[in-house]
Amino acid sequence: MEFLLDYAGFLVRAVTVLIVIVLVLSIAASVRSRGRSKEGELLVSNMNEFYTDLQENMEHSVLNKAQLKALAKTKKLQKKQAKKDETQKSRVYVLNFDGDIKASAVDSLRHEITALLSIAKPTDEVVLRLESGGGMVHSYGLASSQLARIRDAQIPLTICVDKIAASGGYMMACIGDKILSAPFAMLGSIGVVAQIPNIHRLLKKNDIDVEVLTAGDYKRTLTVMGENTEQARQKFLQELQTTHDLFKQFVARFRPQLDIDAVATGEVWLGTDAQGLNLVDQLQTSDEYLSKRAAEADLFLLEFIQKKSLQERVGLTASAAVEHVADKSWERLQQRFMS
Repeated sequence: MEFLLDYAGFLVRAVTVLIVIVLVLSIAASVRSRGRSKEGELLVSNMNEFYTDLQENMEHSVLNKAQLKALAKTKKLQKKQAKKDETQKSRVYVLNFDGDIKASAVDSLRHEITALLSIAKPTDEVVLRLESGGGMVHSYGLASSQLARIRDAQIPLTICVDKIAASGGYMMACIGDKILSAPFAMLGSIGVVAQIPNIHRLLKKNDIDVEVLTAGDYKRTLTVMGENTEQARQKFLQELQTTHDLFKQFVARFRPQLDIDAVATGEVWLGTDAQGLNLVDQLQTSDEYLSKRAAEADLFLLEFIQKKSLQERVGLTASAAVEHVADKSWERLQQRFMS
């Protein structure tokens, strides 16, 4: 009984602390969000500092005192020379796109591109680290149109694919002036697919009628519950073919060096084979490319953080607080039983 009372008291205190934490963090989040745009905020970080920190950590871990002293002297001279050199370094703006089936990342990508276009020059470069297996046609069409804004502004666009850029992902990748791929990345899948279940026979077997009423011959083609006709099936296939033809035309427009009929079969190729088919220009990881560019240009990583509603912020805060309380409760129980 003493244990239960002790645990109940602890639980009441924990819940009280949880409520206070949620309220305090919610107020803090609300105050912090003042001054931001209604949609979110743009974070810009210098990637050169990241690569410099990596290098310096290795130097201090590996080199002896004499070597470090000599290196410091060399760097001092290089900095002095750099100050004399009035040549403006070019800038590289780095973006990330991790695509889901709805291309949800386009909500941030659109603002990142708007921001960089306000300052970028044709002597600069945009690098997009792209990962996507594709998804909805209209969603990836919008994402591709955002990248086309960079091309239209005459700013060099480099696409880096470390893992996959297939279907809608490749629709985005093909817009790049240059496509870099890791040797085992997956590219291609220039095709269109649709899959629709139909339970009409099951419903009919159980004497369940479903009426599909339309105004217009092709307002509905294939349906899930209604009886599908051959006419509807052929119309659906025609729509798929039309979408595929538009997809092929789009890719051919930005990658004229491709034999579009040879690669628009829906197949996927690894980077090594994709290079032979002109789907990519060079086999290289994004890490290798950016680390080399950092030695000759100023690199800036752009990340637009979507603003979350108060309800979403409270939910995330409460979830983290509950997890913390649960962990503490479990630790206390373990200590109780062990003692």
